[in-house]
Amino acid sequence: MLLLLTAAIWGFAFVAQRVVTGAIGAFTFNGIRFGLGSLSLIPLIIYFEKKKKSTCNDKQTNEVNYKKRILPGILIGTILYAGSALQQVGIIYTTAGKASFITGLYMVLVPIIGLFLGHKIGKSSWIGVGLAVIGLYLLSVNGDFSIGYGDLLEVIGAVFWAIHILSIDYFSDKIEPLKLSCIQFATCSVLSLITALIFEQITIIGISNAIVPILYGGLLSVGVAYTLQVVAQKNAKPSHAAIILSMESVFGAIGGAIILGETMSTKGYIGCILILAGILLSQITPSSK
Repeated sequence: MLLLLTAAIWGFAFVAQRVVTGAIGAFTFNGIRFGLGSLSLIPLIIYFEKKKKSTCNDKQTNEVNYKKRILPGILIGTILYAGSALQQVGIIYTTAGKASFITGLYMVLVPIIGLFLGHKIGKSSWIGVGLAVIGLYLLSVNGDFSIGYGDLLEVIGAVFWAIHILSIDYFSDKIEPLKLSCIQFATCSVLSLITALIFEQITIIGISNAIVPILYGGLLSVGVAYTLQVVAQKNAKPSHAAIILSMESVFGAIGGAIILGETMSTKGYIGCILILAGILLSQITPSSK
């Protein structure tokens, strides 16, 4: 249920990200929203730290854990920066619905990247990859066999999202979820703001015009949803988490259609269906029985 709620929040976040493109720059938006997400977790971290101190007084252990927490958080935050930057820039040149389905390809890429980590990949995963590739072709490739600029950025971003979900899976059992989330959001925010200061013009008027999408993206999409992902993945298999999180594509398309009035061609809708089918199939493992 936590992962499904995460998928719904993320899906509708594509609408917020699409709306904000005309008001402020992509890196400014990411810098502010991930900064808000990081700050929103501090009260919770302080609360749970006080509870922990009342039952544990081992300062040396806490210092060791603190050192082990920083580097993984910065590493995951850097990966998050790359994925979110490509997604936000890409959505300027495509629709919320298309961006959500293309981003969902990271679910298909998870088992493929797992090959390089020594994981085995079954027949269902390969079939899923094939369906997703066909779906991507129908959704994004034009008549002259070229892919749209925004769609291409979303595809590259999907690779970083796949690496991100594998990194979360690796570290979620080793580091407290709230602290891991706070550090990765802060890292992503700092990197985004530095990039924004170099390449974009930041204005108070632009930020005020985009305040609602920023608050949704910062407090809900980042502060709540990413933390729910970390907490939920502690008690869910990566393959199960991937299946449920893939529903963000569907929620993104629904939000784009209802709120933004987006539509696609019949070919595009067939592509979306094949991508979703490929995502689901890639995560299904046949029973040994």
